[in-house]
Amino acid sequence: MLGNTVPDFSLAATGGRDFQLSAHRGRALVLYFYPKDSTPGCTTEAGQFRDLHARFRKQGCEVFGISRDSMKSHDKFKANLELPFELLVDAEEIACKLFAVIKLKNMYGKEVRGIERSTFLIDGDGILRREWRAVKADGHAAEVLEAVKSLKVETRP
Repeated sequence: MLGNTVPDFSLAATGGRDFQLSAHRGRALVLYFYPKDSTPGCTTEAGQFRDLHARFRKQGCEVFGISRDSMKSHDKFKANLELPFELLVDAEEIACKLFAVIKLKNMYGKEVRGIERSTFLIDGDGILRREWRAVKADGHAAEVLEAVKSLKVETRP
């Protein structure tokens, strides 16, 4: 999918909103997939995207977090961390399948299906420009911000 237009999809978002990918044309987007709300690695990653959020916005880029958690879980996670961006609910794995982030993981000696921590950078024309898979949470947001800066994003009215 790298270098190609990302197919349109829609998901429920925190704040009582609906997210439609095509509605965000003209701005760069960071979609970061994470395994589970309120877990240590996911809290670290979300906090770092939060702390750099103003710098992403200055580059003309929006950030969205995606997991399979419920809206109730997302609302609590967002409030606890004071996240300035929306979280998207993908309980039916629509975006997870599109971006192929569901993997078999080993948890306590048992294989389970789960989200592999992954991030995708989509330009203002809807083209997937970068992807990061199996990332480590700490420091990842800063790495993504550097990639956004290299996009030379054009913000359209």
